[in-house]
Amino acid sequence: MSMAPAIVTRSSSFLLSSRLKTLSSTLSPSLFCRPTRRRTLLTTTIRATSSSPQPLELCVKESPTVPGKLGDCPFSQRVLLTLEEKHLPYDMKLVDLSNKPEWFLKITPEGKVPIAKLDDKWVSDSDVITQSVEEKFPDPPLATPPEKATIGSKIFSTFIAFLISKDSSDGTELALLNELKSFDGYIKENGPFINGERVSAADLSLGPKLYHLGIALGHYKNWSVPESLPYVKRYMKSVFSMDSFVKTKALQEDVIAGWRPKVFG
Repeated sequence: MSMAPAIVTRSSSFLLSSRLKTLSSTLSPSLFCRPTRRRTLLTTTIRATSSSPQPLELCVKESPTVPGKLGDCPFSQRVLLTLEEKHLPYDMKLVDLSNKPEWFLKITPEGKVPIAKLDDKWVSDSDVITQSVEEKFPDPPLATPPEKATIGSKIFSTFIAFLISKDSSDGTELALLNELKSFDGYIKENGPFINGERVSAADLSLGPKLYHLGIALGHYKNWSVPESLPYVKRYMKSVFSMDSFVKTKALQEDVIAGWRPKVFG
């Protein structure tokens, strides 16, 4: 029998190309917001003021190391960043994915996060959630122009390929460097953010992934973004220092633990 959640007020080759395509095609919240071993469930409520809309209900992964902390899902952080940047209230339910309660499985039988309640309907997938939030709450606008929306979109899949690679000569590092170099050049000419001077949805999607890249590659590969890519480094520093990012980022130890099965499994 599931317990009701407690509430805390406040809130170089064809082979390489094929591997990257396969990784890209299988990316989903369930791949990275993986189950953990601890068996707790908490909820954080960020309440609306009298002039604000009703809080949006949102289920996200809980930290596997610290009770009551947000877990290591970059897709969940993307949704939270969107809500924070739009100054929208939300009820954040922290779910232990290793011991999914019955109420959660009734909402989403697949047991995936993030999932949000919009217009009395539970919606999954960070793409769908953030687009729906943008349409329902257009101010302040966060939409990225279509021609810019895919900038940096291949960085995540090439990061994963390099992270899990056991062969230093397979070209995965070079593939990642090429994507980062392309992004560096773009930001140099068009930055400081993907859509220019203001943060947009594309930054809120890429930022959490770069955060995981920096921590995971630093820990498992002793690798960091080269100094020869100063605009990438500057971009990461700018995004990571945003108040909304600081508030919603995962603990470093959770990011490391979250990628361990992919690295050694």
